[in-house]
Amino acid sequence: MTHLKTETKTESMGDLKQLMDNEVLMAFASYATIVLTKMMFMSSATAFQRITNKVFANPEDGAGFAKGENAKKFVRTDEKVERVRRAHLNDLENIVPFLGIGLLYSLSGPDLSSALMHFRIFVGARIYHTIAYLTPLPQPNRGLAFFIGYGVTLSMAYRLLRSRLYL
Repeated sequence: MTHLKTETKTESMGDLKQLMDNEVLMAFASYATIVLTKMMFMSSATAFQRITNKVFANPEDGAGFAKGENAKKFVRTDEKVERVRRAHLNDLENIVPFLGIGLLYSLSGPDLSSALMHFRIFVGARIYHTIAYLTPLPQPNRGLAFFIGYGVTLSMAYRLLRSRLYL
């Protein structure tokens, strides 16, 4: 019985090693980490804007600045806070599909150079989108960045479905 457990553990470690040897998957992991860290930064940027501008979503959040009914005056909207929130929401709408489709694409055996092109363009587009949103840069800067990133995710989905279609 112990022999079977050891063999299974060794096999699973071999499978993990094989995954770690997948250059495309490791590239995806690297670029996914970059965009997830950027997305986490947006949460901090929202909190910073809220504290700096004394704008909160809930009365208890403003309790450090006023007590009781006076804390309610800090429950309001502010354009600077809302701009950061909208940029963060746009990240959620675009990075989550990239993560799912990018993972499946990575596991489908694409060419490393093609995969790197997809990952780099997506990450660059998302970073530029955030800069364009927060600066703010005039349109069509933000729109182009959005559509480039969206197009990359669609391209990976198309290539994945074209090469591994099991419908």
